[in-house]
Amino acid sequence: MDKKRCTAIVLAGGRGKRMGSAVAKQYLMIHDKPVLYYSLDVFERSELIDDIILVVGKGQIAYCRQEIVEKYEFQKIRAVVEGGAERYHSVWAGLEVLVGEKAEKGYVFIHDGARPFIDEEILTRAYEEVCRSGACVVGMPVKDTIKIADEQGCIHMTPKRSLVWQIQTPQVFSTDLIIPAYKEVIKKEKELTEQGVQITDDAMVVETVCRQQVKLVEGSYENIKITTPEDLKIAEIFVCKKS
Repeated sequence: MDKKRCTAIVLAGGRGKRMGSAVAKQYLMIHDKPVLYYSLDVFERSELIDDIILVVGKGQIAYCRQEIVEKYEFQKIRAVVEGGAERYHSVWAGLEVLVGEKAEKGYVFIHDGARPFIDEEILTRAYEEVCRSGACVVGMPVKDTIKIADEQGCIHMTPKRSLVWQIQTPQVFSTDLIIPAYKEVIKKEKELTEQGVQITDDAMVVETVCRQQVKLVEGSYENIKITTPEDLKIAEIFVCKKS
């Protein structure tokens, strides 16, 4: 069976409020390279990935082209576009590139640019699963006991730990599934907001709109998201270990 086209949509529009830095977290340096560089480099080198759409924050397109795309000579980045207020707006901005170009059907790897430690093994597992099921997300079983609490901090229940996963990215879908699903979410945005529905990841879009089952794929405990200063310290250790 011929390989279908695989596009990575990398989200790099975060503001990094929890980082306590004036610099957006995806541009903070780990050793001598920005956080965003590391995941882009994996997609650039991967034989699975054909091209990359980079979604950046407001007013960051020129900076990103010069300081990321050109500086590090990324060849697969076909477009740099501006994202929106929420994560799902940014994903849709990336998907619109495919819609506008009437791109051939294939698969989309949606990834947080603040997760620098994906690897080819993760991409391969995700690709093999999306070929079977059309929708999968990367994640790992939680190590700690999880509690469900109310807004007052009172515990309501303790889910069975073996059933709880920490979801990561990339989240991978066939284009003929994820594009119509996002179109529907954007169309019903006001209605969903009034219902209190908060779209926090791409799997939720598919679950909400398509009622399709999304499969889990093993990621890595090193596939962390850089969110706090402590995460940056851990990331520096990982880079030292890999170099």
